[in-house]
Amino acid sequence: MKRAIFEEEHDLFRDSFRQFLGKHVAPNYERWERDGIVDRELFTAAGEAGFIGFGAPEEFGGGGVRDFRYNTVVAEEIQYADAGAAGLGLTLHTDICLPYFLDLTNDEQKARWLPGIISGELITAVAMTEPGAGSDLAGMKTTAISDGDHYVVNGAKTFITNGINSDLVILACKTDPTQRHKGMSLLIIERGMEGFERGRNLDKLGNHSQDTAEMFFNDVHVPVENRLGDEGMGFAYLVGNLAQERLSIAVTGLAAARRALELSVAYVTDREAFGNELARFQNTQFRLAELATEVEVGTAFIDRAITALNDGEFTVEEAAMAKMWCTELQGRAVDLGVQLHGGYGYMTEYAIARAYADARVTRIYGGTNEIMRQIVGRKLLGV
Repeated sequence: MKRAIFEEEHDLFRDSFRQFLGKHVAPNYERWERDGIVDRELFTAAGEAGFIGFGAPEEFGGGGVRDFRYNTVVAEEIQYADAGAAGLGLTLHTDICLPYFLDLTNDEQKARWLPGIISGELITAVAMTEPGAGSDLAGMKTTAISDGDHYVVNGAKTFITNGINSDLVILACKTDPTQRHKGMSLLIIERGMEGFERGRNLDKLGNHSQDTAEMFFNDVHVPVENRLGDEGMGFAYLVGNLAQERLSIAVTGLAAARRALELSVAYVTDREAFGNELARFQNTQFRLAELATEVEVGTAFIDRAITALNDGEFTVEEAAMAKMWCTELQGRAVDLGVQLHGGYGYMTEYAIARAYADARVTRIYGGTNEIMRQIVGRKLLGV
């Protein structure tokens, strides 16, 4: 079905970004996968081309148009280029971190940080997860104790996307350790602050070219001027941004499923078994027909969700539905793709194998799909 949500300017933007990926990502992707990290120049090149700050004010170098359809184009084209891991840090920067700097900063903070974020010179990350807390944000142990005009930060975070490359880290911490949700605040930790250390670049099952790291905070003195919004409101701010974060994950998951379908169709129409093209076997036709139908159904839902987000009507429960369903679909799609590729599907030189490894974490990060089901179930049942 023809999608109705995009207009001519989005199609032109898509063409430009596709060319950008061909020039800046495709030639470097295999090296980045081996190195476990992308070059910082990916961010500055994206900033120069206008692919980072399209939703930020023009006075700071942005495009001045806050429209999640542009974010969607970026996320989709990264998947279609078989470069999902390399693009994860970029979508985190634009979809997840940038809204905090747009919505929670004062004029001084905007002037200090936004130009570098939009140009790609200041790479961002958000540090929520802790070694012992997982999805229980209110149970975090990292503290930021007030000391005059500073906070003294102690604790540790793990599984932080852009953990090595990042220059500005949105840190969720307890400014009042006696409280759970109400004791949480958000601080910006800047590269080079004394006592702020990064651990190793973690060795993951997939998403190899996306740097994921541990972070350690040992008596880090953070100026009060680096707090985002009001003290004690950190949990509310995180929840307020989760809808867009989870929609971003859903959009990526759906695009990955669509790409897995394309890869599978191309493979089975080009291979033979027992004297016949794989495409002629009933099992192949049935399984791919089911997947194609699910992708179409998912697209209709996600396009409605994008419109709702742009209109300010997208709910936490709808975001949970989108994240859960699309990442589960992604998992089914890449698994079927590997199966239809046979032994070749297990070889990492094939895009479907990399997609299979990269997909597994999407049912975990952004809130596990078990948590997503709980959010939807509680709302549905009023408990």
